[in-house]
Order: sequence, then structure tokens, then C-alpha cells
Amino acid sequence: MEKVIEVNVQSEIGKLNGVIIHTPGEEVENMTPENAERALYSDIINLSIAREEYKQIKGVLSKLTKTFEVKDLLCNILKDEKIKAEVLNRIEKIEPFIGEEAPKGSLKEQLMEEDAENLSRILIEGVEMVKDNLTKYLSKDWFAMRPMHNLLFTRDASMSINNEVLIGRMANAIRDRESVIMRSIFDFTPEFKTSTLSLPATPGATSRIQTIEGGDVLVAREDILVIGNGARTSTQAIDLLMYEFIRRKSEKTQHIIVQQLPHSPESFIHLDMVFTLLDRDKCMVFEPLIMNPGSYQTVHIKIQNGKLLGIRSEKNLLSALKKLGMELEPVLCGGSDEWNQEREQWHSGANFFCVGPGQVLGYARNNYTMEAMNNAGFEIIKANDIIDGSADISRYQKYVITIDGSELPRGGGGARCMTMPINRTNIEW
Repeated sequence: MEKVIEVNVQSEIGKLNGVIIHTPGEEVENMTPENAERALYSDIINLSIAREEYKQIKGVLSKLTKTFEVKDLLCNILKDEKIKAEVLNRIEKIEPFIGEEAPKGSLKEQLMEEDAENLSRILIEGVEMVKDNLTKYLSKDWFAMRPMHNLLFTRDASMSINNEVLIGRMANAIRDRESVIMRSIFDFTPEFKTSTLSLPATPGATSRIQTIEGGDVLVAREDILVIGNGARTSTQAIDLLMYEFIRRKSEKTQHIIVQQLPHSPESFIHLDMVFTLLDRDKCMVFEPLIMNPGSYQTVHIKIQNGKLLGIRSEKNLLSALKKLGMELEPVLCGGSDEWNQEREQWHSGANFFCVGPGQVLGYARNNYTMEAMNNAGFEIIKANDIIDGSADISRYQKYVITIDGSELPRGGGGARCMTMPINRTNIEW
């Protein structure tokens, strides 16, 4: 990396100029049925098949934009000994056991001795436990430092909002190291021009009441954030973000549209599992929740000049956005049949990722969703046809590039979940 890239994401749909991804590795295979739930998986996945499917995502993105792998970015910053020490200090704050004394020295001391390439791998794939005391000997844990099983979902631990990167405050402790890693990458990579924003912790708070993850945060427009409030993102964290905007006293109006989400089933963990933007005038929705939210409220927060100008309920998400000048035609996940809607939403059918206005990636397996997309004017193109050059996407203004997905969806996410954009071309609305 040499050219400086300024973080700039003012929409979900602008032409993609840079994205951070992570090819799944041994951290995914370092999981058993017994600990899968603790790793936030409903099932274990086959790494070799998952990698083949992921090759399509990386292959397509590499053809269309600049891609950055988390492991490479991490390795680059760890080459500096001072930065290496700071990263390990940050990890020790959330995993204090790495500083505990041991016959062969603390785990932190051992990690400091590793070179950058090996350390970046270890921090992702985990460290096996050495049974060098009674507590460890009797422990049923295989790992002293748990693998980052969820790192392929790069969306959650950090999120680009305009020219800043908001660092996720994860709902589950097993993902905390992801936030530390992503914050460190943005803090210490000189080629990334940005500043990181971490929401302040509440003094004395011991439980995870202030959590926010990137799957719940959509940049609809420069002045509009759409945020899901459910199992992974709390009202308290959204309040902290609101107070941050108030503190800045900007003359520009900032809108936050909050959509409440059910805490179950697990396929509703993030807003982008039921709602994603596709184009200037189109969005993908899981109709039963987004169009008919029932008891799940849609709330509009308006801020300007350091003041909260109002908090009010809206009919639904699309109605709230329409009032702000974003009139969106909904494309239905699973089509019009309720049975198919539920089945395809479960397999990330609503989770699309834009590489440009009206140009998106999604899973091929969701047949009824793809039919709805085609009926809405999107050409359906196979990822492998893009990769091998047999399809010329320049011929099409609007398209869906379809990714084969049998194993990856079982991890609980789609194309948007597995991508963290850092730069998009601004949209002229």
C-alpha cells in the first residue's frame, strides 16, 4: 500500500473504490459443535467449501475495486515494535489473562516475540492452551486465546460513516478483539486518512448495555443514518451516538432513523438482514417486518446546531425516508409469498452489497429473491462469469452478481456482512 485512501462513505450505493475483507481461515475450522453456539454460529461450517465460495466474493471485488485483507493490514502495522506493543496492550485490556504469569512467561510476552506475519495469524486463528498449571490442566477449553471465528463478517467491528470510522462495541465478548484489531488498523495504517470514533463507556457499567455493530448501521445519505435496534445494537448506544452529534454543534441537519427489530429468530440479528439499499430509488426489504412493523417502532431523531430538534414515531422505514426525500421502491426478499419470504430471509436473502448504484452482490441460492430483482430491472450475472471474463458487466446499468452460497450462509451473513467499504464515490441526489 502506498497511495493514501481517504475514508469517505456517504451512502450505501456509491461506486465502491475500496473495501476491507477477510478470507476465512483456520479460525473457522477451530470450532466444534459443542462450542459453535458460544462462537455465535448455529452450526459449524466446512472451511474448504466456504473458501471456494468466498473466492467468488473476493474475485469479483478484486475485478471491480481495490480490496484489502484484514490479515495483511494487521501484519503491516505489527512490523513496528511500538505499534505491536500498543496493539497487545489494547488486547490485554479486554483479555487480561494474556498478562498472567506462567512458567515460560506470560502469553503477552510470548506474543511480543513473534514476527509480524506469525503474530497476525495467531491473533486471528487463536492460541492453543498450554496446560502449565492446575487451572489450565482442568480447563475444558482448547484455546487460551480464542480464535476470531466471526472475522469474515468485517462489517460489524468497524463502520465507515462519512469521513470517520465508528468502532463497533460488540454485543458478545468473543468478538471484542475484532474491534481492537480494526481500530488499530485504522489508527496505525498511514495510508488510511481518517479518524476513529469510539463511543464513551458509562462509568460503573458492567453489563453490555451500550452495544453497536455495523450490520445495524446503514448510511442512507450523508445526513441520514438508518440504525437497527435489536439483539446486537442497543438504544443506549444509539443515544451515545445521538449525543455525539449534538456535541459537534453542526449546522447541517443530522437524521437518525431507528428501526426496532425482533430479538429472535437469529436471522434478525442486524438490520441489514431485513433491509438493504440497492439503488437511488430501490431497496430490498423483508416485507413482514419493514412494511408492516406492527409493535416494532420506527423512530426519527433529528439533530441540528447542537440541539435535539425532535424524536417522533413514523409509520415505517420507507415512509420515514420518503419524508426526507428518499422515495424507495421496495423489492421483496423471497418475492410475494410469505413462505418463501421466511425461507430466503433466513439465508440472508435481503443482505445485498452495492458496488455501485443499482449494481449489487447477493446469494444465488435465493431464487425467488433473484426473480424479484430481475422483475425490478436487474440483470442476473454469475460471479464466475465475471471472474473468468465471459460476462461484460459494462453492458448493463443494473445487475446482481450472484455468489454461490451453501456454506457461507450457514455462518449467518451475506455479501454486506462480509464487506467493510472505506471509500465510495459521492452520489448526486
